[in-house]
Amino acid sequence: MTPKVDPDFRRQLEGWSLATAEIYYRMPDARSLIQTYLWQDYDLAPDFPRLREFLDFWTRELDGPLHSVRLSHARLLGPREVRYRNHEIVLH
Repeated sequence: MTPKVDPDFRRQLEGWSLATAEIYYRMPDARSLIQTYLWQDYDLAPDFPRLREFLDFWTRELDGPLHSVRLSHARLLGPREVRYRNHEIVLH
């Protein structure tokens, strides 16, 4: 039986990192007011295709025009942090 690997864990090993974007946008009814929206997902630096896809959707489908985006990301896990072992310990 092959153990199942969490897809998020697999993506981290492939170079994906957790990206957090703080999106500032103008309110549709009151353009002088700026609101924030927090977006977070795994994405590939430095191009961030998932974030770009989301921002394209926002621009195309939502009424509140974007003001600015502040992005941060961190690699949570890299290949150098994982060691493969050739043995298994079974408890009970």
